[in-house]
Amino acid sequence: MSRSYFHIHLVSDSTGETLIAVSRAAAAQYEGISAIEHVYPLVRSKAQLERVIAEIDAAPGIVLYTLVEPDLAAMLEAACIAASSPCLHVLDPVQRLFESYLGMASLARPGAQHTLNADYFRRIEAMNFTLMHDDGQMADDVDAADVVLLGVSRTSKTPTSIYLANRGIKTANIPLVPGVPVPPQVMEARKPLIVGLIATPERIVEIRRNRLLSLRADEDSAYVDRDKVAEEIAQSRRLCSRNNWPVIDVTRRSIEETAATIIELHRDHRLKFIAL
Repeated sequence: MSRSYFHIHLVSDSTGETLIAVSRAAAAQYEGISAIEHVYPLVRSKAQLERVIAEIDAAPGIVLYTLVEPDLAAMLEAACIAASSPCLHVLDPVQRLFESYLGMASLARPGAQHTLNADYFRRIEAMNFTLMHDDGQMADDVDAADVVLLGVSRTSKTPTSIYLANRGIKTANIPLVPGVPVPPQVMEARKPLIVGLIATPERIVEIRRNRLLSLRADEDSAYVDRDKVAEEIAQSRRLCSRNNWPVIDVTRRSIEETAATIIELHRDHRLKFIAL
């Protein structure tokens, strides 16, 4: 099937993350069609917006925006009408709902969600912890983690850890290597949620082969032997089963989906931990 393309302009007075997430979630529902993204963050002046409007005129398409300044929003709306480009303030219906329920107007502060508050510093602390505890490093204080991820090589432990850290969850990840025992600190840990990550042997072999190709390494090794990989996975399953650790198969899951499952497990784990 040949793919068709359309332009989408994302205009924000903040980082643009909200618009990117919303537009990609919507565009993913249309098979065979791809969006050419034009992202314009930190648009807070008339001069900046004029440059954005010139881009929209040059490549008309859908325009999504989150401009809280009424004059800038009106200017963009007028330009979109002139360019025959459909335009939507993504947060407007949500803010109207909030205002109706809360009985008060919003403050109209650009980038208000990115203030340097306690939650921000908690996420920074989690990121620092996670980077220092990547791939089995600093296992001595693994009990200080919120989550510990275990898995054989190429089960997305590091990217999943970093994603969780960005959500404020201190995460350590430990590789399961044939013939190498799990650090005793992990076996003795009581505070963190410990989760095993697995995938099908075929998937892991595919990723490992690509890894070896990128490194120009020898492909004739147990590292990419399908039977050996299957045994690695079986051993990791048995380890998790013996210790009642939950297991997540990441074969067909995105990092975000895996992390969402772990966050739910961590919420339940915290409740049990608090109750003790």
